[in-house]
Amino acid sequence: MPKANEVKRGQVIEHDGTVYAVRQIDRSAPTARGGGTLYRFKLEAIPSGDRRELTFKGDDMLRDADLVRRQCEYSYRDGDDFVFMDSEDYSQYQLSLAAIGDASGYITDGLQGIYVLIIADQPVAIQLPQSVILEVTDTAPVMKGATASKSSKPASLETGLEVMVPDYITPGERIKVNTETGDFMSRA
Repeated sequence: MPKANEVKRGQVIEHDGTVYAVRQIDRSAPTARGGGTLYRFKLEAIPSGDRRELTFKGDDMLRDADLVRRQCEYSYRDGDDFVFMDSEDYSQYQLSLAAIGDASGYITDGLQGIYVLIIADQPVAIQLPQSVILEVTDTAPVMKGATASKSSKPASLETGLEVMVPDYITPGERIKVNTETGDFMSRA
């Protein structure tokens, strides 16, 4: 059982009977005498995806969740279900569109670096890589002088996801997208 000050981003904990993935940790040190350091956790429930913020003192004990992470590759889509293949033993895990949620906009054929999260021998959610490379299918034409200014425009990607991209991006280009924020990172 780790203390709150030992928990890292990406770790999975259990609190009040719910399993959470730690998405962000903000540390604050009160200036008052005797004030202990506080840790504000931004959590995402597994598998529901509900987001919650909790604050703990540095010495508060947290409980590690009984969870298994298996590195997988996206194989194919079967109706509303996504099928992932384990990179080590080639077993397959099937997750519904509801369990995948917004992450479905980042999944392309053969995507590697995905972790399938398993609780009690049942796949419940996925963890995407930090960034993915997607192709721009539709966006406004390049504007003259676009490289000189920092303006952006909406772009539709191959998965149906929409992101804001710089004006110099054209249809057919491949771009790198941050899976946590949904922001454009760079050309691929």
